[in-house]
Amino acid sequence: MQVILPDKTVVTRGDDPVPIESILHDLGILPASVIVLKNGKVVPEDVIASGDDQIRIIRIAHGG
Repeated sequence: MQVILPDKTVVTRGDDPVPIESILHDLGILPASVIVLKNGKVVPEDVIASGDDQIRIIRIAHGG
C-alpha cells in the first residue's frame, strides 16, 4: 500500500491488512492531529488498509 505523509513524502508498506491506527502509530503521528483518506474518502482510524489502497494523511491546522 502507498502512504502519503503530510509533507507529501510517499512511503510504501506491505500488502498485509493493518488498521490505519497502527500505521499512524508506526509513523509517530497522533490520530487526533490528522485526517486520513483511504482511496480518496475520509475514514476513521479503525478502518483496515491493505494491498492497493492509497492512504493520505493530512495534518489538521490549528489557530486563528
